Amino acid sequence: MEEKIVIVLNEMSEYLSITQMKKLQEVIIKTFADNEANKVKISNEEFLKMFLDAKRIEGCSERTIIYYQATVKHLLSQITTEVRKITTEEIREYLSNYQKRNDCSNVTIDNVRRNISSFFSWLEEEDYILKSPMKRIHKIKTKTVVKSVISDEGIEKLRDNCNEKRDLAIIDLLYSTGIRVGELVNLNIDDIDLEGRECIVYGKGDKERRVYFDAKAKVHLKEYIDNRTDNNNALFVTLDAPHDRLKISGVEIRLRNLGKKLALERIHPHKFRRSMATRAIDKGMPIEQVQKLLGHSQIDTTMQYAMVNQNNVKTAHQKYMA
Repeated sequence: MEEKIVIVLNEMSEYLSITQMKKLQEVIIKTFADNEANKVKISNEEFLKMFLDAKRIEGCSERTIIYYQATVKHLLSQITTEVRKITTEEIREYLSNYQKRNDCSNVTIDNVRRNISSFFSWLEEEDYILKSPMKRIHKIKTKTVVKSVISDEGIEKLRDNCNEKRDLAIIDLLYSTGIRVGELVNLNIDDIDLEGRECIVYGKGDKERRVYFDAKAKVHLKEYIDNRTDNNNALFVTLDAPHDRLKISGVEIRLRNLGKKLALERIHPHKFRRSMATRAIDKGMPIEQVQKLLGHSQIDTTMQYAMVNQNNVKTAHQKYMA
C-alpha cells in the first residue's frame, strides 16, 4: 500500500507545487490510516503494552522498559488522540510544552524524543501506521560536554577511606573492569575466578562477556568473600542481616556519600566505567579492545565514554607533526 502511495505522489509531483504535494500526502495518509483504524479497534493503552512486550522480547532491561513506559504513557496522557491519528504537529507541541514546563535541558528532551520515536517506529514496522509522525522531528542539538573522570588521587582517597571490605572490593572491581552497576549487583560468588582474575557478566540484552580485574581487586575481593558469614550466593550483599543481594540504589548511595565526605566531584558507579575506558585508551589499549571489555555494540559509544588525556594529545602531535 505504501508503495502505491509513493507512485501516486511521484506521478503528481510535476503538476503540483511543494505545498500542494504536502497537502496531498497528508490527505492520502490520513484517509488510509482511517480505513486501517476501522478494521481493528485497539486502545492507546493496548498499543503501549504491545510495544513494551516487544521490547522485553528484544532483550531490553527492565530499567529501560520502565523508562519507555513512563515516557510514552505521559505522552498519551497529554495527547488524547488515537495513536494511529497522532500528528507531527501534536508531538512537536507536546515536546515544546514538556521542556518549558519541566525547564529541562536539550539532552533530556532529546532522550524523551528518542523514546517516543522508538514507539512510533515500532508501530510503523508492525504496520499499525503508515508513517511515523516522528520522522520529521529530528535529533535535538546538544552541547558536547566532556565529562570528568576519577583521578588516580581520587581513587586512592576512596580506597583509603573505605571502612568496609565490601565497599573496597566494589570500588576496585568497578575501576578495573568498567562493568555497569547492574552487571555488578547481578554477579554471584561462583562467577568470580580469583586465580584467573576474571569474571563473566551479562550485559544489555543478556549478552555474555568476560571481563578482567587487577591484583588489587583480587586481594580485596578475596578478603571480603573470606570474611562473609552469610550463605547468600550473591557476590555483594547488604551489610545488615538478612544480607540480601545488594541493589543498584545501594551501590549508588554508598559511593555518592563516600564521595561527598571526601569532597570529590559527583562520585557514581558510571563514573568508574568512564574512568576505566579513558585510562585504558590513555595507556595505549586499542579502542576495539576497550569496546569489547565494555560490551558496546558500536565503537562510537566507546568513544563517547573515553576522554583522551590532553597531555598525550600534545605529545603525539609533537611526535608525528613536529
